[in-house]
Amino acid sequence: RFFIVQSLLHSAFACLQDDCSIDFFDNEIRDDSMVNVTAIVVAVAAMSVLGFALASILAVANKKLYVFEDPRIDEIEKMLPGNNCGACGLPGCRAFAEAAVARTVTPGNCTVSSEEKKDLIAEYLGVDVGGVEKQVARLACAGGSNVARQRAAYAGIANCRTANLVAGGGKGCAWGCLGYGDCMDVCDFKAIVMNEFGLPVVDETLCTACGDCVEICPKGLFSLQPISNHLWVACKNESFGDDAENECAVACNACGKCAADAPRGLIEMRNNLAVIDQSKQRLAGKQIIQRCPTGAIVWLTSQGGTIKGNQAKRIVRHTPLPIG
Repeated sequence: RFFIVQSLLHSAFACLQDDCSIDFFDNEIRDDSMVNVTAIVVAVAAMSVLGFALASILAVANKKLYVFEDPRIDEIEKMLPGNNCGACGLPGCRAFAEAAVARTVTPGNCTVSSEEKKDLIAEYLGVDVGGVEKQVARLACAGGSNVARQRAAYAGIANCRTANLVAGGGKGCAWGCLGYGDCMDVCDFKAIVMNEFGLPVVDETLCTACGDCVEICPKGLFSLQPISNHLWVACKNESFGDDAENECAVACNACGKCAADAPRGLIEMRNNLAVIDQSKQRLAGKQIIQRCPTGAIVWLTSQGGTIKGNQAKRIVRHTPLPIG
């Protein structure tokens, strides 16, 4: 419309410059003015026909290609926390809402939502809350600065990924936590804090199992575990005997006592490290940890506490070990 009006104004201005006039008495119009008017009428008619044709095509296409989207999806998305963390196994809250409406997941699969929100979604959809067992991030290291040696001082960018590129970060245990808190920084739910010995501590009540800490740790120390799994090896050191303990007082020294005391198939020694078959946790009991001399294998309580065996050495040092 703008271009049509612009063309009309341009033609009128040109007409004035050419001193075109209409004799109302003789009805005589200059030939060049008549040509201009005819051209404008033809252009307007052509654009009108073209506009109508395109509008008709769009209307038909919109009707033929229309894809129905259940309005409940928008409502469910509003009820979700909106973190888009992916802990449910889907790309984000919108995808979860679509799956919930399609009934391929249950409201309980959203580990971030409160119980009230899950109930509200279930009531809105007319389904059971359902859900899966809560998972939490767990750290396979207990080597804080008071028990693990730092062989060299690192003076670079203070994050684990960068420090790991510089000779592994300077820690005596090549498998141990570097303690710069990348996992804490990446956790959107404030579920990880660094303790006084530079070791991350996970608050299982806040953890949503989003997996960000698992991905960012350059040592691969974090993993997601069902919260009901109580038996845990807090170490990844693959050194043997005194070599392991010289670098960290709470390292697994590959003595094999836990594997000997466990039901068959629950624990095996692999690369000088006790490895638990997590699918057999139902066989676990506290008797397995009792003879561990370093306390590398522990029992995690439902309240978030840690229990070591009665033969584990007691840690009495509450200050960092000297560097070197």
